[in-house]
Amino acid sequence: MSTTFTLVKDCTTTLIPAGDTVILEKGTTVTVTQALGNSITVRTNLGLFRINENDISALGPEGKNLLKTDSQKSADGPLNDEMIWTALRGCFDPEIPINIVDLGLIYDLDIADGTQGGKIVNVKMTLTAQGCGMGPVIAADAKAKIELLAGVESAEVSIVWDPIWNPRMISEAGRKELGLE
Repeated sequence: MSTTFTLVKDCTTTLIPAGDTVILEKGTTVTVTQALGNSITVRTNLGLFRINENDISALGPEGKNLLKTDSQKSADGPLNDEMIWTALRGCFDPEIPINIVDLGLIYDLDIADGTQGGKIVNVKMTLTAQGCGMGPVIAADAKAKIELLAGVESAEVSIVWDPIWNPRMISEAGRKELGLE
């Protein structure tokens, strides 16, 4: 995907890979490199930036059409592992067009009883590089998607570094998506 837009208003973004919040000013030309999950990655002459769905209106009326609505439907029945894995497949690394599950970033998932009748979900994930400032952004996205599920009281997504991620952790589906097989 490579679509160019001129921002119609100032836009709050996240600088990739630093993770810093940056305002791109109205009139800035951006090229969309990825529109997955609930964010869009754009390139400018200053680098790569992630635009959250709440700020996509800065791209103008056509920008809304870039993201497929992520209306997450709760499956029937009690909360289970597969529901959470499905929710996590809606989270994407802003530089790599593969969801965080198929990228091999999710190491552990645990569901426990909460204190208010719901479930507490704990996830351990890693990143493709230890210096990546996008970790908190990706983890917050994963947490938000899990907490949208019916029956979830709260979620915690922790970033861990053991084992260190490597490309062999990418799933078969991810490898195919990236053209590695």
